[in-house]
Amino acid sequence: MTRPRALWTPPLRDGVSASRVAVSAVNAGPRPTLAAFLAARLPAATDWPERLARGEVLDAQGRPVAPDAPAVAGQVLWYWRSPPPEAVPPEDIEVLHQCEHLVAVDKPHFMSVTPGGRHLHQTVLVRLKRLLGIATLTPMHRLDRETAGVLLFIVRPEDRHAYQTLLREREVHKVYEAVAPWRADLVLPLDCSDRLIEPPGANFMQMQVQPGEPNAQTRIELIRRLGPGLAHYRLLPLTGRKHQLRMHLNGLGLPIVGDRIYPRLWPEPPPDAPPDWSDPLQLLARDIAFTDPVTGQARAFSSRRRLALVP
Repeated sequence: MTRPRALWTPPLRDGVSASRVAVSAVNAGPRPTLAAFLAARLPAATDWPERLARGEVLDAQGRPVAPDAPAVAGQVLWYWRSPPPEAVPPEDIEVLHQCEHLVAVDKPHFMSVTPGGRHLHQTVLVRLKRLLGIATLTPMHRLDRETAGVLLFIVRPEDRHAYQTLLREREVHKVYEAVAPWRADLVLPLDCSDRLIEPPGANFMQMQVQPGEPNAQTRIELIRRLGPGLAHYRLLPLTGRKHQLRMHLNGLGLPIVGDRIYPRLWPEPPPDAPPDWSDPLQLLARDIAFTDPVTGQARAFSSRRRLALVP
């Protein structure tokens, strides 16, 4: 089914872009009112009557809809996510660069890049939209919630393809740093190549190595030894698979300090548990460089952060 085209897009609300849902012929019939449709289509939210009463659900022209209005096939509705209160990470983002095409930020540990699950307002994208007032921002690439460092956002929708092509064609040079155990028998530098897959089901958090043509390549260099039993590493990824750096170091018997996924997946704390900011993952996106496909300029951005265990 072709998604109906929106005639109007709501403005940001406290940095949050509106979400969109369309009524299809399948789900309009047995649920004659919009209140019933929303409760059935998006059951995770239990406060649809209150939202509708406050005028927080809008039609395609930006007008509040009534709870008892009929659910008509093809109708477009806009609403804003409303998650429970979120814990505020101890550090904020820092804007390193802003122009009409790109925004570069220095991301802290413990902050997701985009909204998802429990995280909405305390994400880099929402904070940045709130700070700069740019509703069209889109991440050029991703960093794990636990990883700190340089992160880029594309400003204009018409530029997205050009910047995404850079990543697909491996024309972006990235440098990471990590703190992990020291192995005296390991000869560095070395190149790691594996075929990494994301398994389905409950184990999707942990990537797995699979036989076949490698799709993940990383060069690992030693910066210096740290004590006791630790070392400071430079990581140069040629590809950008999920958890690639964490997997490659863990595969060498060098799990990154503070990693709660490799080699063992720690259980997710209960939603009401106070956050623990005391043990950040010792992984930092230090540098990113490329030739800008839109302007032709040489672009290079560096994090100003330091890993906690690096003196």
